[in-house]
Amino acid sequence: MRTILLALCFSLSAACYGKDKPLEVYFVDVEGGQATLLVSPSGESLLVDTGWPGFGGRDADRIVAAVHAAGLKQIDYVLITHFHNDHVGGAAQLVDRIPVGTFIDHGPSVETGENADEMAAIYKSALAKSRHLVLTPGDKVPIKGIDMEVVSAAGKAISSPLAGAGQANPLCADAKRHEDDPSENARSLGTLIRYGKFRMIDLGDLTWNKELELACPVNRIGKVDVYLTTHHGHSYSGPAALVHALAPRVAMMNNGPHKGGDASAWQIIRTSPRPEDIWQIHYSLEGGIENNAPDQFIANLEEKCEGYAVKLTAKPDGSFTFTNTRNGFSKRYNPL
Repeated sequence: MRTILLALCFSLSAACYGKDKPLEVYFVDVEGGQATLLVSPSGESLLVDTGWPGFGGRDADRIVAAVHAAGLKQIDYVLITHFHNDHVGGAAQLVDRIPVGTFIDHGPSVETGENADEMAAIYKSALAKSRHLVLTPGDKVPIKGIDMEVVSAAGKAISSPLAGAGQANPLCADAKRHEDDPSENARSLGTLIRYGKFRMIDLGDLTWNKELELACPVNRIGKVDVYLTTHHGHSYSGPAALVHALAPRVAMMNNGPHKGGDASAWQIIRTSPRPEDIWQIHYSLEGGIENNAPDQFIANLEEKCEGYAVKLTAKPDGSFTFTNTRNGFSKRYNPL
């Protein structure tokens, strides 16, 4: 009976942890890497990626500041999307600053060479202080209070559509494949996060062909409220066949001043079925006025910056609010 009740509580997380408790998400500025902190209504926390190594522990310090801003003293889970230095590089510096319960990843890196060896050494050092869990497509991330499902990992995608998805995708007829990507990017551990009616997707640095596997010939994901732009908004990720099928209301661009936020990514998002806004970690110096959001939607306007974050607060009724920590500007998005 206890097992049944726990399973029911997991599936109805909003009811179990109180209807007024939100899901909080902090998009931390790690200068073109990724560090996304989720704080569940249950009080458990999960960090997606750890930013860069070096820089005097800059990225680890910014992550810890976000953890403390959320009123927490530890991170329960750290999910590593893939083994590149802008995503896993800060892991060792992070565990030196704050306790981490469990690291989650897709399994060993397929890359070799000096840089890959350096990333492996950093990660091995971090794992020495924490537990370790490998997940595959279809697995659930064991954070209480939200439903977080793996949709891609180690070069594979979910084999069947998620509940409510599976619609034929007419954009697949004209979708063109790119050259296959043998790197860790194509092996990114991607997740769909659900809290009540709210849905957000984070595919790490998953590249074009692997994204098409989620969208063609049918949409295996369904629609989302928030799309964390794949691969920082680079042109070799984020095909229209996927982004338009996801039909996000809001895109969150985790770019750097000279990295990501490409014009083609902007146009794909803007021409999707129901875009309301694009928020950014950084002003893109290459984007110009046409390919940047209005200033109030951008956390950091200058290349040399204070590392401001963007905060998302989501409720189970499907409403959510974005806040720019640089200027306090907030915008609420009502449920549809």
